[in-house]
Amino acid sequence: MKILVIRRDNIGDLVCTTPMLTALRQHFPEAWIGILANAYNAEVLYDNPEVDEVFVYRKAKHRAAGEGKLGIWLETALLMLRLRLRGIDLAIVASPGGERYARMVGARRIIGDKPSQPPHEAERCCALLTPLLGLQAPAGPLTVRPRPPVAQRIQQELGIEPQNPGPLLGVHISSRKATQRWSAAQFADLIQRLLQSGQIGQVLLFWSPGTEHDPQHPGDDEKAAAILAACADLPVTPVTTVALSELVAGLSLADMLFCSDGGAMHIAAGLGKPIVCMFGDSPPAQWHPWGVPHVVLQAPSQVVSAISVPEALQAITSLLPQIGMEGPP
Repeated sequence: MKILVIRRDNIGDLVCTTPMLTALRQHFPEAWIGILANAYNAEVLYDNPEVDEVFVYRKAKHRAAGEGKLGIWLETALLMLRLRLRGIDLAIVASPGGERYARMVGARRIIGDKPSQPPHEAERCCALLTPLLGLQAPAGPLTVRPRPPVAQRIQQELGIEPQNPGPLLGVHISSRKATQRWSAAQFADLIQRLLQSGQIGQVLLFWSPGTEHDPQHPGDDEKAAAILAACADLPVTPVTTVALSELVAGLSLADMLFCSDGGAMHIAAGLGKPIVCMFGDSPPAQWHPWGVPHVVLQAPSQVVSAISVPEALQAITSLLPQIGMEGPP
């Protein structure tokens, strides 16, 4: 049987689909399993043991400067033709808008009614298999793997030594949604308190690269620079991640992550890291870190900036004993 899974939305959404891929492989060990993803999120499937082939298309909004939409659309049409020639038996649509791609590739059967229950996205994806299996497949852990050469390069270039002289805390400061952003001053205050207390040996600072004024991909270069300036005399290492492979590899070097809800949070969960995460108006029941020890912080106002530095400090301290240990989802 030839099965195509379609997941065309964000990074975290695709990561939350990996337990379903594991369940598919367990029930259909001889099947060909392909994934249709986009150029923005496909990297998180690197070396996924359950996937035979990843097909990547580009969204028009992700085209290079000076590149026309027509060329992108033609490229996608040719990819759909390639998949159609494969003779897809079953398409499993795990993201909104994916049904038209399932029809374009000529899938003989399409499953695409993702339920609103159970609550977590990883469980909802696994529940898509119920019509196929006659039972609900349990959602196992998320699966993300770094590229070893990239991780080794980052570790060597930055002189990162895990657990020496103490735990490495990853801090990711970016979020697409304004309601999920902490200020540079709040991040700097937290980092200073943690490092001066001796609970953390080193901080790895992550952010979305680029200037905040970039219309297509606004970044946090200015915010990161302000945090680094405020922590100039402390062991804070900036980890520049231009490519998604660099973000995955960099996060794999940390012992634990502090961040807002988003793609980096789910990647870290897929890497098995304990996580303290700040939520704005997204529902934690659906999007909390799956399968790893974690603490969710959410203010009554559902605005991340309302979460205090002492609250974050307490949450991180509470998870420190969990470093290197597995926890329930």
